[in-house]
Amino acid sequence: MGTINQPRPVLDVSRTPTVVFGHRSVIWWGQFGLMLIEGTMFAIFIATYFFLRTRDTDWPPGFSLPALKWGTINLSILILSAIPNQWLKKKSEEGQLGAVRIGLIAMSLIAIVNCAIRALEFPSLNCVWDGNAYGSATWTLIGFHTFHLVTDMLDTVILTLVMFFTPIEGRRFEDVSVNSVYWYFIILTWIATYLVIYWAPRWL
Repeated sequence: MGTINQPRPVLDVSRTPTVVFGHRSVIWWGQFGLMLIEGTMFAIFIATYFFLRTRDTDWPPGFSLPALKWGTINLSILILSAIPNQWLKKKSEEGQLGAVRIGLIAMSLIAIVNCAIRALEFPSLNCVWDGNAYGSATWTLIGFHTFHLVTDMLDTVILTLVMFFTPIEGRRFEDVSVNSVYWYFIILTWIATYLVIYWAPRWL
C-alpha cells in the first residue's frame, strides 16, 4: 500500500512585524559597528594627545590655552539636545508621523546651530594645525568630531525631507530611530573631546 501524503504544517507569518527597532534591527547593528569603529578612532586620537603631552614639559607648547566660550556653549547645546532627541526616538518607534516631523525639524536646527558654533570654535583654539604636534593633535581631534557632526546634520536634514516629501514606509521610522542613537554618539564623543581639548591643558 502506498503512503498517504500528510499535509505539511503551514507557517503563519502574517503577524511578523515588517519593522523592528533596537538590537532586533540589522540597521541598528550596522550603526553599532560603525560607532564601535569610530569610537576606537577617537580613543586612539585621545591616547595620541596624551602621549604627546608626556614629550613636552610646557603644555600647550608655544600657544595660549584654548578659549572656553564657544566649546562650552556647544557642549551645553549638545547635552540639552538629548531631551528632544530621546523624544524623537520614542515617537519614531511609535510611528507617529506628525511628531516625528516636528522632532526632525528641531534636531536639524540644533545640528545646524552646532555646526555654526563649531566654525567659531576653531579660531578659539588659539593654535594652528601645522604649528607643532600639539596643534596637529588638537585640530585632528576636533576635526574628526566635526566630520561626524556635519555628517549627522546632513543625514538628519535628508531624513526630514524624506519624511515630508516621499511616500512614508515603516522602515523610515526605523531610520529615524537609528539616527537618534547616532546623535547620542555625537554627544558622548564631544564630552570626551571637549575635556581633552579645553580642560586637559589646564589640568595637566
